[in-house]
Amino acid sequence: MSSPVIIAALAAGLAGFSPPVINMPSAVVRAAGDCSAAAAQVVAETGGELLSAQPTSDGQCVITVLIPGNGGRPKKVTVKVPM
Repeated sequence: MSSPVIIAALAAGLAGFSPPVINMPSAVVRAAGDCSAAAAQVVAETGGELLSAQPTSDGQCVITVLIPGNGGRPKKVTVKVPM
């Protein structure tokens, strides 16, 4: 399962931030106002792996995760949740 720090850094990158790796702590701080918390919640609830987290213009987040299958292909699930 992904850690919240990795999720926050990924969400910051998806939101358009591309800080160097050495500045990762600042990326985590900047990610606080975007979809990182929503993404962490969806990952925790589904047990899946985060594929994407994108904010929408209406204050929601579109979160896509891969949920492992039983020996087969993982299931791709997309949900829209409040930011």
